[in-house]
Order: sequence, then structure tokens, then C-alpha cells
Amino acid sequence: MLTDSACKNAACPPDKKRIRLADSGGLYLEVSPNGSKRWFWKYRKAGKEGRLALGIYPAVTLKVAREGRDAARKVHSSGVDPVQSRQAEKLAKAATGATTYEKVAREFHALKSPGWSESHSAKWIRMNELYLFPHIGGLPIEAVRAPVLLTALRKVEAKGILSTAQDLQQMAGQVFRYGLQLGLCDTNPAADLKGALKPHITRHFAAVLDPVKAGQLLRAIDGYTGQPATRAALKLASLFFQRPGNIRAMEWAWVDLDGAMLSIPAEQMKRTKHAKVNGKPHLVPLSRQAVEILKAMQLITGGGRYVFPGARDLKRPMSDGTINAALRRLDFGNDDHVGHGFRAMARTMLAERIPGVDAELVEAQLGHGKSGPLGSAYDRAEYLAQRRQMMQTWADYLDTLRAGADVIQFKRA
Repeated sequence: MLTDSACKNAACPPDKKRIRLADSGGLYLEVSPNGSKRWFWKYRKAGKEGRLALGIYPAVTLKVAREGRDAARKVHSSGVDPVQSRQAEKLAKAATGATTYEKVAREFHALKSPGWSESHSAKWIRMNELYLFPHIGGLPIEAVRAPVLLTALRKVEAKGILSTAQDLQQMAGQVFRYGLQLGLCDTNPAADLKGALKPHITRHFAAVLDPVKAGQLLRAIDGYTGQPATRAALKLASLFFQRPGNIRAMEWAWVDLDGAMLSIPAEQMKRTKHAKVNGKPHLVPLSRQAVEILKAMQLITGGGRYVFPGARDLKRPMSDGTINAALRRLDFGNDDHVGHGFRAMARTMLAERIPGVDAELVEAQLGHGKSGPLGSAYDRAEYLAQRRQMMQTWADYLDTLRAGADVIQFKRA
């Protein structure tokens, strides 16, 4: 190990380009023939040697050089190249008064969020704050190149949240496009990273799609021995296949038993913020079977706000995990059938088992918006008469499956 006196008296012979005096832990003092002395820390990266400059002796003393070595070793042990970390720090310091990625991202968010749903707006800024701002937020936006952005995204990818990494790549692309429009940067590194991340395979909601298994599921629901409200919610989920959130949070104010109609307010639907504010309610025609179930529930919960109130707090709707928990209790696990699977079951079996059902009717019943920018604005057709007939046909078809009858294609009246 070196001493202060050894550093002070070190000299390089004139016939050599330089000499290196080793301390410990990879720290060494490099001495040149002209008398200059520089501290370096040696480390390994991907099997190759790298070195980090720690300053000039005697301005940087032996003690300070050792402290710099220890700090660099901590950075290196976390999986970060200390040289790249040093470069990033320099860029961050140079960013004082410059337009950073975080500044542009927050400006973009403030501009666009009024037109987004509250959940998307909150998710967008939260994900940037968690995963991008800590790594590239302080850098001038023009200094963030593809390798720098990829390093930040790979950290997310390493956590196993592949879909989040891809979402962040898309969000960063929005920020850089905005920066290009303002003349703050000249490239969009997010676009240059196409194909650089691991693919995320979307897993569809598990659903029973076979008529025989559907009959078994329906009979299992009939035999459910838990809360009557849970059994009723499961039955209605199979009958009018709305999103689980709309079923568990259903309010009596939405229900018209005499008119056999459920009206889900626009703000409760999965829509853009504009459509939530300006859209019409989603109308769901009720079959005779659905009306009977709701009339029975009215005797139990009709005095309150929710059709399916929470078991512990009647002022709140049923918990979002109740339906799936009940299905697991019936031996239909997450790989067999989940609450959202009733939508896939109806969509598939209506198309494959009941002839003559127009796909437009099913999409309208599912509450899916029209494709294209003008779809929802100009196509206001709701097919209520046709959907009412379709929903009764579907309910009758489920009764045949529940009864264990021969599985045949159900002819439309």
C-alpha cells in the first residue's frame, strides 16, 4: 500500500513512458516523466479492464483518492459502469438552465393530460417518475441517445415487467416527438429502439369456450353456497357479459326492471375522457332471466345504493376480487375461467354456436367503441331491438346448457 511520502517522492525514469504505483483495491498512481501524477481506479467490465480517473496528485490526496475508489466500487457493484455514471453526472451538471428530459416530459404531460382519463394521466407520470426520471430525467433532452435510453429500459426489463418497459418506451417516444416539434432535440431515440426489448406476450383472460364445460360452469354457479349476492352476480355476468367492474359496482339507479334495461352511465364505462364526459349511457337490454335475478336481489339490497354492496360496508360496492374468489371456490381457477372470461365466452359462443348473430350486435353489447376517429361521433346506432332479441336468445341458450341438453346450434326465432 502507498503512503503519503511514497506518493510525494515518486518519480518516473526518463527512459519510460510512465510507471504505476499500486495502492489497494485497484487504486494506483500513474507517474509520467514530466512529473505529473494521476490517480486511477482499475475495474473489470464484461471481462475487460476499465479504469476511472480520480484526479491529479497532490490536489487529490491519497486519502481522497481512496474515498473516490470506494465510492466507485459501490457504483460498480450495483451493476452500473462508473465511467458512464461519471459522464452522466457531468451531463447533469451541464444541464443547469438547460431543457432536461424531465422538464419536457412534465410539460408534455401538462399539455395532454386534460384530454386523458384520470387513471391514464396518473399512470403516465407515475411510471416516468419511477423508472425514467431517476436515470435520464436530469439529462438535457438532446443528450439522451438510444443507448442511454435503452440502459434505463433494460433496468425495468430486468425486473421482469416487460409490458412496463414497452409502455415506457412508447411514453418516452411521445416526449421526444414533442421535443422535436419544439426544436429541443434532433432525434427520437425511442423510435431507434424498435425491436431492442424482449417481446411481451399478452395473456388473455381465461375463459370457458366449450358448451359442455359452460354447462358445468353454470350448474356450479347454481350450486354456489356462499353469499346470495355473489351467486347472483355470477349469474348476471354470464347473462349480459359486461365488464366485472360494471357488474360489481352496479347501482339500483341504473336498473329499470319494468323496461328490462340497464343503463350504465358514460363515466363508468371504459372510454376516453371526452367520451366519458360527452358520451351516452351504455344500454344493456335485460333478458327475462336477468330481470328475475334482479327482482330477487331487490328484496335483499333494494333499499341501498348498490345492487351488490360490500359484505363489510354496505356503502361500498362488492370487492373486485369477490367474483374470481367465488370461481376458484367452484374449482374454476385463474387458468380455467375468470370474471372477465364471461365476455370472451359470450363473444365466442354467440359467433360459433348461434347462427345469424351479427358481430356488430355483439360488439355493441360488449360496449366496444367504433374503430376510427369518427366512428363514435357519427355511428350512434345501438341496435336495441336486435340486441334485446339476441340477449333473450343467449339467456335461453344458456338454460339449455345448464340443463345438460344435447349441444346443438340454437336457431334464431
